[in-house]
Amino acid sequence: SPTPPPIPLSPHAHLVPKPGVVTMVSKVCLVAMCVVATLAFSAANPNNEIDFGAASALNTPHGGSLVNIMASPERAEELIKVVSPNLPNLILTARQLCDIEMLLNGGFSPLTGFMNQETYNGVVNDMRLPSGLVWPMPITLDVSADFAADKTVGQQIALRDQFFNLIAVLTVNDVFTVDKAHEAQMVLRTTDDSHPAVNYLFHQAGDVYIGGSLEGVRLPQHFDFNDLRFTPAEARAKFQEMGWGRFVAFQTRNPMHRAHIELTRRASKEIQGRVFINPVVGMTKPGDVDYATRVRCYQQILKNADRYYGKNGVFLGLLPLAMRMAGPREALWHSLIRKNYGASHFVVGRDHAGCKSSSGDDFYGPYDAQE
Repeated sequence: SPTPPPIPLSPHAHLVPKPGVVTMVSKVCLVAMCVVATLAFSAANPNNEIDFGAASALNTPHGGSLVNIMASPERAEELIKVVSPNLPNLILTARQLCDIEMLLNGGFSPLTGFMNQETYNGVVNDMRLPSGLVWPMPITLDVSADFAADKTVGQQIALRDQFFNLIAVLTVNDVFTVDKAHEAQMVLRTTDDSHPAVNYLFHQAGDVYIGGSLEGVRLPQHFDFNDLRFTPAEARAKFQEMGWGRFVAFQTRNPMHRAHIELTRRASKEIQGRVFINPVVGMTKPGDVDYATRVRCYQQILKNADRYYGKNGVFLGLLPLAMRMAGPREALWHSLIRKNYGASHFVVGRDHAGCKSSSGDDFYGPYDAQE
């Protein structure tokens, strides 16, 4: 069957970043009966070549450049041995560890720390940073009221992982409380606590938010698939080394099946570019297949990478993101993150980053994110 045309972005200007943002290549999930012939053709033609077009530069990071807030080795040693022993300690939650890794590695560029109240309000209400740049998701450091009670502007806090490793030092520039119901309604479009992010917000997140800039000491440590974990800067260097230019990023929190392969192949052909498979391995939805199993599925697919995507046509890199399952806002967020990795295009799937309520109803329409 012929490739359906891309679904255009919404014309609403306030939802669309300025020139240079990732183009969303929206594709409807393929119905199995409609793609049997195409899949059979692909499998039978191992020498199927893809025209990747003329060489081009990687897309510019959101805001113009990748943020680098990691301390030098000498400064990191000073923070560990001299500065942090005299600071109050905060043990980060699993979601906070995902967020801080994305802040420190530049994936959340142009953010340089956890949001203060001004930035938070602009993002929640208008999806804009103070600079005017589009940013749809609040990135906040939630703490208990007891922890926040004696914290003041200018004070520093040692942020640590569950093993007490120093990850970063935060310099406080704001301490504030928010209307969580308003945040849930604006960002997630619901206050139903069967939504996993609403449940986190209402029943797990602290009641006080601390905003501030970060000085990174080390990225959170991982003990698996380290050969597939790349910061945006590392991924960009790899893409340049391979001669990549234009490419489409594919977001997934599920194992890939044959229709996903065909979908990404068609996207590659449509843009005359390559494919960056960039699965989330941070926090996803309760009940999802664990990421270790999923990564092995992706690796198995890439054993036939040349057959499906052409020579040097696909690259696998893992993303340590904590998903919010925020539907339309999350789709935009995901595209900006992949822009920081250098992507020129991004696949927005059916019911992208969606989930169901306890009654089985979808929180978002099947094409809300695409529209």
